[in-house]
Amino acid sequence: MPAVFLKDRLLLFVSGAEAQSFLQNLITTDITAFGPDEARPGALLTPQGKILFDFMIWRDGDGYTIETDAGQRDGLLKRLTMYKLRAAVTLSPSTEDGVTVSWGEDAEGARDSRFAKAGVTLTRRAGRHGDGAEALYDALRISHGIVTSGFDFALQDAFPHDVLMDFNGGLSFRKGCYVGQEVVSRMQHRGTARRRVVTVSAATALPGTGTEITAAGKLVGTLGSVEGGNGLAIVRIDRAGAAIAAGTPLLAGDTPVSLVLPAWSGLVFPASADEASA
Repeated sequence: MPAVFLKDRLLLFVSGAEAQSFLQNLITTDITAFGPDEARPGALLTPQGKILFDFMIWRDGDGYTIETDAGQRDGLLKRLTMYKLRAAVTLSPSTEDGVTVSWGEDAEGARDSRFAKAGVTLTRRAGRHGDGAEALYDALRISHGIVTSGFDFALQDAFPHDVLMDFNGGLSFRKGCYVGQEVVSRMQHRGTARRRVVTVSAATALPGTGTEITAAGKLVGTLGSVEGGNGLAIVRIDRAGAAIAAGTPLLAGDTPVSLVLPAWSGLVFPASADEASA
């Protein structure tokens, strides 16, 4: 059972009598729908519907644990404190650094719903409980189309649909209003999401993160995480689909690549502009 310590992940605890309603009215995740020991992705959006902070969240006794990137934790705490006002909520950062991810049937911790969608049992828990190479985890998430901010997308630049939160348990269309909800609901009902996560593969090593993916000189997307000949990208699926249908080579820099939408998403590339807008 691989166990990898992610030193750059930090935790924040949300507790108190109004913790559930406080979070439910702010973040994208429906926290009333959690299964036992389930961790789901979530985000706090800008009023324009873009991801301001992203995280994993799970129940912790009578409250909730939020796991986020070390570079985001203090900013997220400050933003939640701003929204707190008189709510009966306590916000407290963990004194323990890092999170361990483990995968396999005997893995202990909160089960990550993103990997569960892909048929993989992966858990998350605070502290160091393993010494596997971080590259093992990166290879696993790349192979299943699971992105991370900072490598695969920039905060305040991506909508939840761009990173497949409408499929991985991190975005609710049934609960009440939350920050940015009107925009993402409009995208959902109008079917206007065009940027999506894909896995990228090449016969040789891929170029670095940030390399443009093009078709006939036209920008399709940008490489994110890379591990050898495999990587992730967020691409315009209408442009990628048209190129694939026409047999136009897709290039990451000068490297020929293949693009595949994660099977667990159920998405397919549209073959034409008309199909993309249908």
